[in-house]
Amino acid sequence: MDTIASLENRSKSYWVMMGVILLALVGLLDYRTGYEISFSLFYLLPISLVVWFGGKRLGVTAAIVSALMELSIDVLTGDNYSQPVFYLWNAAIRFGFYIIVTLLLAELKLSREQDKNLIRTDYLTGATSSRFFYDLLQKEINLFQRYHHPFTVAYVDIDDFKTINDQFGHITGDIVLRNAVTFAKNGLRKTDVVARVGGDEFAILLPETDEKAAQIVISKIKKKVIGEMRKSKWPVTFSIGIMTFNATPATTEELIKLVDDLMYKVKNNKKNAISYSVYKG
Repeated sequence: MDTIASLENRSKSYWVMMGVILLALVGLLDYRTGYEISFSLFYLLPISLVVWFGGKRLGVTAAIVSALMELSIDVLTGDNYSQPVFYLWNAAIRFGFYIIVTLLLAELKLSREQDKNLIRTDYLTGATSSRFFYDLLQKEINLFQRYHHPFTVAYVDIDDFKTINDQFGHITGDIVLRNAVTFAKNGLRKTDVVARVGGDEFAILLPETDEKAAQIVISKIKKKVIGEMRKSKWPVTFSIGIMTFNATPATTEELIKLVDDLMYKVKNNKKNAISYSVYKG
């Protein structure tokens, strides 16, 4: 899976170049062997690579080019038919075969992407799922061990969320959760991550963020989200634990526990506050 992910990170221009090279090689072999040996199946390799890693449009283009190449090779190698129209007929059949494979692969790729998104995204709030968040957190730990850039994790609990469900109903409770995520994301960078890690608990990952920057960002977000909640007359606040890591614990579970404990210090005290700390190992 890591190999596929690595390949998918390549640019479309890379896969266009690879498709052209592979098509040229297959076409050359097709021409060299003459009309007696069919190479149609081998054209599927560059077509499949292009559609999977480059997209459906590039795959369709590769299918058209492949069919035209085979038509040209038929003519150049002296493949004689009783009627010239048979050249076009065979080219059309090959193109139909290639385009069917292209469309099937494109649908398979789309289905795979949708499945990945379902796994990575919390269905209710649109936040990152807990499972995928732990994967991202492990990657951040690995990056820290290599480059030693600090990062920050915040653990957020919605105070008195049960009151929302009791007074306004669970549908309103769901809206509160979704809005909290939406407003929080609006105040973050694209590289930052908001994840739902419990019923009314969220974690925020701020890559390459030191203590000072984290305090400014989280304080602004907390103020903004509470302001939006008050506009809707929803009586909720937020207890938050924030830890900046200048070293890393042994596991992601240990890291989350450290930040979770910070949040519970706030929760068990006066609520609606933020507790900051720096982990130095």
